[in-house]
Amino acid sequence: MTDTYVQSNQPEGVPALELTGERTLPDVPEENYWYRRHLVVYEWIAERVKGLKVVDLACGEGYGSGVLGRSAAEVIGVDANPEAFEHASAKYTSENVSFRRELVESFKEPRDAVVFLQTIEHVQDPDSLVAGFAEIAPVSYISTPNLLTLAPEGAEKSDNPWHIKEYRLEEYRALLEPHFSRVEILGLHHARKLKVHELALSLGWDRVHKGLGLSKRFYDRFTPAIDASDFRLSDNDLEGSLDFLAVCHV
Repeated sequence: MTDTYVQSNQPEGVPALELTGERTLPDVPEENYWYRRHLVVYEWIAERVKGLKVVDLACGEGYGSGVLGRSAAEVIGVDANPEAFEHASAKYTSENVSFRRELVESFKEPRDAVVFLQTIEHVQDPDSLVAGFAEIAPVSYISTPNLLTLAPEGAEKSDNPWHIKEYRLEEYRALLEPHFSRVEILGLHHARKLKVHELALSLGWDRVHKGLGLSKRFYDRFTPAIDASDFRLSDNDLEGSLDFLAVCHV
């Protein structure tokens, strides 16, 4: 039997979403690692789109559109999922943030920047989609998980049923570079307490907490305490990064 996780403490009138694995959600303590891993990238991009008109494609729950809206002049969040659209429209209400329920492939409105995070691995025809980004905006921010750190060693894909194609660094460059004049790729890495946790695992922490029966108690406290500052973006050690963030200039 699989555990069911639903968002808690939603504002009045906002329908809570259930965690399915297709998209990450805030307000689910057990999902906090993945939420913060995505949030830090949105926050980094928000610093670079100040005063711009932005589209957040495959915006999901809408939290990223809300973050971008703190600095951008205008944000349109686009998602085809009806529950996500209803939730985002009710929760992230501001004058400069709006949501549309449509396929990302059909969005053709000119923007100053495209944001498309952790979704290209879900796409059947990524080449034509990326070509479309280059037609509507001078810069696109596109992220995806690193196959080498997501999937088991030697595997061509993780067990995530929503992913069609997961990328190695050279594959990701080969997808993006034909459509843009310049592609810069940064890697997301653990920092602060997640880096310490990484070190502890390398020293055998898994055996210790399991042997002492501490696993649930430890991770029930540790996971919700993870913050966006426990990740960092860098151009160092791209092959060993968790996710790739491509900044693509037309």
